[in-house]
Amino acid sequence: MSKAKFAVRIRELAAGHEMLETVTAAMLAAREGLLAEFMRLHRRMLAIVRADAVCRRLMTAPGVGALVSITFRTAVDDPGRFGSSKAVGAHFGLTPKRYQSGETDVIGGISKVGDAMVRTALYEAANAVLSRPVRFSALKRWAMDVASRRGLKRAKVALARKLAGVLHRMWADGTEFRWGKEMEAAA
Repeated sequence: MSKAKFAVRIRELAAGHEMLETVTAAMLAAREGLLAEFMRLHRRMLAIVRADAVCRRLMTAPGVGALVSITFRTAVDDPGRFGSSKAVGAHFGLTPKRYQSGETDVIGGISKVGDAMVRTALYEAANAVLSRPVRFSALKRWAMDVASRRGLKRAKVALARKLAGVLHRMWADGTEFRWGKEMEAAA
């Protein structure tokens, strides 16, 4: 159901019930206000991204949109902070946590250290690459291979970690995403 039809349908369902009409009218008015504010903030964010050359370059990577690029850019701030691009994924908690004591060595889920918002944004970008029809790349091929061996959830986390490294390298080098096989050598 579209956004425009939603309000009309709710009003139809509440028609004839005075209390329901009052409550739904107030809730629909609040919803319209929230949608208007959301759209205003969204347009402002898009204007910021359009004006930023780094964000526009990061958006050339598959699955990376305006929100992911600006979130990553603000969290990393300076690509020179990281000695290698591989360290960026670990910085945002996209590496396996490990518990070691004596003879015990347990490898668990992701460590979840660092900025949760960036981790979520990178995971959503990875989810978009793996679940939506996007242009095929060596990065997607790699993630599909991981998914066939280890499962889709782990592939998404692995792709998010790899995407963090790729985005960092793109920013540090000033290059755009390379869609061909040469991507495998760079990552």
